[in-house]
Amino acid sequence: MERFKKVYSQGVVVVMEIWVDTETGVNYVFHRDSNASGFTPLLDKEGKPIITL
Repeated sequence: MERFKKVYSQGVVVVMEIWVDTETGVNYVFHRDSNASGFTPLLDKEGKPIITL
C-alpha cells in the first residue's frame, strides 16, 4: 500500500493537489508553478491539521 494517496488535482502547468497520508490521515496541499513547488499540511481555520480517517 502506498503511504500517500492523491484525492484532488487541478491544473496542468500550475498544479494544486490534495494528498492524504494513509497512515496518519493528515491532508497535505501540493502546489507547483513552473519550476517551484511546495508540499505542506492543510490546516483548518484554527491552524490544526485536517485529518481524514
